[in-house]
Amino acid sequence: MAKLVSKVYGDALFEAAMDRNKVDALYEEVCALVPIFHDNPELMGLLGNPQIVKEEKAAIMNQVFSGRIQEELMGFLNIIVGKDRQSDLIPVFEYFIQRVKEYKRIGTVFVSSAMELRAEQRARLEEKLLATTSYASLEMNYQVDPSLIGGVVVRIGDHVVDGSLRTRLYGLKKELSSL
Repeated sequence: MAKLVSKVYGDALFEAAMDRNKVDALYEEVCALVPIFHDNPELMGLLGNPQIVKEEKAAIMNQVFSGRIQEELMGFLNIIVGKDRQSDLIPVFEYFIQRVKEYKRIGTVFVSSAMELRAEQRARLEEKLLATTSYASLEMNYQVDPSLIGGVVVRIGDHVVDGSLRTRLYGLKKELSSL
């Protein structure tokens, strides 16, 4: 159910951004708001408190964000509070962010390597991924995982390319044990 709510409201926000030609501006503001809501559980608790009426919650949102964010986003926050969906706010924003990334063809890539990759290795990897995918740009996330022994594991969405030495050794072990 929460996934449906985030899709419905996230799509509505995306369509409003498209209609008003403000996709980039709203995307930037939503990206800035997600950590604010994550890092302030008191605000989320206040918005989720059933003893506080919707009008007071809307007034709190206006007091905190009015004049600091686009009018469209402020109106959207008021709708969310008015519909008593503030507990779904972060999933809605995360869905919106993913929707904008799809629209702009931005891929999110997670790369695990046995040791830190040098700048030229990162550039070559990103270049190769751009050439072999339909993305216009990539958000690269790197992490070091010494348990891989060697090689890299690349994850883009649901696709995983495992070129790690650990996996190759595991496959070889399995092959040898079946003999």
